[in-house]
Amino acid sequence: MSQLGAEFGGDGMESRIERLPISGSWKVSPSAFTDERGSVHEYFHSGQFAAAASVSLAVRQATCSVSHRSVLRGIRVTAAGGPAKYVTCLRGAVLDVIVDLRVGSPTFGRSHAERLDEGNRNAVYLAPGLGHAFLALSDDATLLYLLSQPHSDAHERAVNPLDPDLAIAWPSDITPRLAAKDANAPGMSEARQAGILPSYLSCLPLHGATAPQAS
Repeated sequence: MSQLGAEFGGDGMESRIERLPISGSWKVSPSAFTDERGSVHEYFHSGQFAAAASVSLAVRQATCSVSHRSVLRGIRVTAAGGPAKYVTCLRGAVLDVIVDLRVGSPTFGRSHAERLDEGNRNAVYLAPGLGHAFLALSDDATLLYLLSQPHSDAHERAVNPLDPDLAIAWPSDITPRLAAKDANAPGMSEARQAGILPSYLSCLPLHGATAPQAS
């Protein structure tokens, strides 16, 4: 492989793509070409991802958010007709959390956390119907989202990230700062009773993988 190929994502710049414990979610750990000038890595490779996850992600929107340390965004969840998300941290660090809010899922109510930062370069993929939240662990924590379709408020719901029923293990040394929409959002049980959460069966065709059984 030529140096040019290594620098700009030619053959051999493979990413490690792993299925996460919640069906419809994946972790991508890219390799990087590094020399005295800096580094280059593939943030997203459609062919590699489709081969590993059996999901074709056609990017229709890219969104960037910048958060101060202790800002907690989410939990936001899209209905089955909403976009899939592919998320990475370009600067700083976040604790990124995926929450299964699909009614009827074997893992309903479970969450999974991954540290995303500018050093590990990791990304996570969330199929429609999965909840997403993150806590900024540093100032200027910068997240880039690739969306399978443009964001629509009509498809988005909010669930309180501090809901004791979810029991997400946020870092104990940080007092979260939430927007009013998230602080006043219903808990998981209330949201389920209100009928605002997506159903597992409606989301399954979009996941491209068989769901694991609950442990």
